[in-house]
Parts: sequence; C-alpha cells; structure tokens
Amino acid sequence: TERNSDLRVFFFDEARFGLQTSLARIWALSGKPLQIKVKQAYQNFYIYGSVEPKTGDNFSLFLPWVNTDMMNLYLEQMSLAYAGEEIVIIMDQAGWHKSKDLVVPENIDIIYLPPYSPELNPIERLWKHMKTNYIHNRVFESLKHMMALMVDVFAELNADMVSSLCHCSFL
Repeated sequence: TERNSDLRVFFFDEARFGLQTSLARIWALSGKPLQIKVKQAYQNFYIYGSVEPKTGDNFSLFLPWVNTDMMNLYLEQMSLAYAGEEIVIIMDQAGWHKSKDLVVPENIDIIYLPPYSPELNPIERLWKHMKTNYIHNRVFESLKHMMALMVDVFAELNADMVSSLCHCSFL
C-alpha cells in the first residue's frame, strides 16, 4: 500500500469539567492544619479534544453533553477545520463513538483503541495536566468562570507544549 504523507493522525477523547471540587495532594507546612474549600455542585461541561502528538497540533470544542449528536458536531467541525486533509482519529469505544447514527465526514477515518486502555491514548496526559494544574483544589464561582479559565488555558497551549505532554514512546 502506498502511504499518504499528508495523513494526519490524531488521538481523541472528551473530558468532563465540573464545579464539584476535586481534591488532590498539595504541599503544606508540617504540623499546620490545612483547610481547603470545597463546593458540592453538579454542573459540568465537556471538552472534546484531539491531539496530534507528533506535531502538537490540537483541536477542541467545549460542549454541554457526551452523546452522538455532540460527537457528530465535533467531527463535522474538525472536518471543516482540516478541509482538504486526510485525518485518522484514534479513540476509545464509548457508545456514542460507535453509534449507528454517527456521521463520519469523508476526510476522517476512525480507529478504535482496545477496550479499557486509556494508557494508550496520549490525550489523557493533556487532560491530567489540565486538571492537575488548573482545576484540582479550586472552587469556581460558576461554570462560566471555569469555562473562561479553560478557554484561556487552551489559547495559551502551543504545539511544543502539547507535543511534550502527549509524547509516547510507542508512537
């Protein structure tokens, strides 16, 4: 088979970001009581994202749910963003990723990872970075404030940073 040098290979996943405080370990003075505010709130949004570890290129959308309609919207927008390019998206086997109602654009092919193998998906490293550095141990006034922060964080991401975060020895 002839290999197309214009083929772009992205890894896809979605991550939930919500107002319920997620706690993580932090540095603190020994012997001093530590208090962290928490919020019990059940509002959230999802970031659908794809990364190309080789180049650090990435494409993301902030969407309200995880379902086939949102997945179709994401694929349509990614297809438009990379019009004229051949894209392979590697992703897990979530139900809405394999739905009979999924509409896959002409310039996109999908390859599914084996079940229960998040360690094979480099974008998981980006999600971990985002949550560890910007979400854990913080209370957000509203979902709008959290979204605004994440929009700013994504705007500051550069290709070198994404490539470094998402690099895997098996690629």
